[in-house]
Amino acid sequence: MIDHIIELSARHRFIVFLFTTAAVMAGWWAMNSIPLDAIPDLSDTQVIIYSRWDRSPDIMEDQVTYPIVSAMLGAPKVKDVRGFSDFGYSYVYIIFEDGTDLYWARSRTLEYLSKILPRLPQASRPSWGRTPPAWAGSFNTRWWTAAGMTWRSCGRSRIGTCGITCSRWRAWRRWRRWAASCGNTR
Repeated sequence: MIDHIIELSARHRFIVFLFTTAAVMAGWWAMNSIPLDAIPDLSDTQVIIYSRWDRSPDIMEDQVTYPIVSAMLGAPKVKDVRGFSDFGYSYVYIIFEDGTDLYWARSRTLEYLSKILPRLPQASRPSWGRTPPAWAGSFNTRWWTAAGMTWRSCGRSRIGTCGITCSRWRAWRRWRRWAASCGNTR
């Protein structure tokens, strides 16, 4: 069977060349038209509000976490709101419905947070927490360090604290510029 295919391909070289050219062109088109993401975000659309205030968990719960959670429950497209208080820390996770744009969710969160901000203690100013891709980048740092590989800080990081070497960071930036010029970024 294989001998027959090889013999047929040797006789009809032009047809094999046409099929090869068509496959290369289809691959080139697919590479330019399919949107890719360096770290795919498979998690829910969520916004994390992080507050730090040197108080006990009970005080954090009553004066920081509960007012933020109660304000965020009224935001549109909110699926779930989870609040956690610890010694000096407060985390509020706002999980939005599937398909919600992250920037839209952050702007709604900021809008609802601005209404509650005057009622919070002055020393506990909320800030944004990391998004799930940024958490993945920080776990990448631990992997690189645990594997014993060398890595240098590039002075800036677009994925949070990540363990990407400078050469890999530059390659990633070149890929992002190329993808942006083709219109393949989200």
